[in-house]
Amino acid sequence: MDTAPSNQTDADRVAASADFGRGSEVTLSVVAPAHNEEANVVPLVEEVGRALVVLAERFPEHFPDGFDSAEFVLVDDGSTDETRNRAAALQVDRPWLRVLAMTETPPGRGNGQSAAFHAGFRAARGRFVAVLDADLQNDPADLPAMFEKLVTVGADMVQGDRSHARQDNRVRKLGSNVGRLFRRLILGDSIRDTGCSLRIMRREIALAIPLEFKGMHRFIPVSARHLGFRVVETPVNHRPRVAGEPKYGLGITQRALPGLVDCFAVRWMSKRRRPVASRSIEPAAATREQAGSGADVDGGSDRVERGDPAVLSDRV
Repeated sequence: MDTAPSNQTDADRVAASADFGRGSEVTLSVVAPAHNEEANVVPLVEEVGRALVVLAERFPEHFPDGFDSAEFVLVDDGSTDETRNRAAALQVDRPWLRVLAMTETPPGRGNGQSAAFHAGFRAARGRFVAVLDADLQNDPADLPAMFEKLVTVGADMVQGDRSHARQDNRVRKLGSNVGRLFRRLILGDSIRDTGCSLRIMRREIALAIPLEFKGMHRFIPVSARHLGFRVVETPVNHRPRVAGEPKYGLGITQRALPGLVDCFAVRWMSKRRRPVASRSIEPAAATREQAGSGADVDGGSDRVERGDPAVLSDRV
């Protein structure tokens, strides 16, 4: 499902596909935040590793250096169990695995997914960033198909949709439907499963979302659309949690009311956002402009300073 118009031409997208994966050491970074997931760390790393093998084999033109064209960044968000130690031990024979530790977490708990994503995105080196939860409910095996869709349809983000696979009780389904209704009314958000962390996006999207604010990770798709990026959805697998404990509740005071307040906050930010693109003027061009030319006539010597994420999406 296409959820937003693209600000790129067809020619731009063909060029993007042709250049996909070139000119960069890392094409894809997979980022996962983890808090007290010691029982899930080993299988998670193994499954992500298998997904990276498939990606390198199926898309050699985009992963010219095989595993060296991809990485997995695991962000330990204040774990009090063996999550960090087990992840660090796995790095010995996995150069593509990087472990990032949040350093300013409250005693006994983490700063939450938004903060962990913020740190992970800034540590990621890939031109494209994939994200998933560390609890193994997201299936890393979905990543190759999502990557293929990103290439073939020319999207800026591919968002996972678990709605066909979830077996939620009535209370949870009701809460999801109400939340979706509020997001649509307040934000114009047509994303079906905004709570699914499994997604792949262009790097500039990952860097543009203000994830230093609590709860913003739930608004990554709609925020990308507000910035002018094209977001498409695709069905993905959903698995039951087999180890560890959920990190959030289902009650009205725990999720519903904070989520409603967050919707208004995101709408406020979207309406207050202003373009930040700029360009550097060469001396000769500046002289001509001062002379009243009224247009760039220097054959394109001006360098665009791509500070606006919407401009950045034209070419990575």
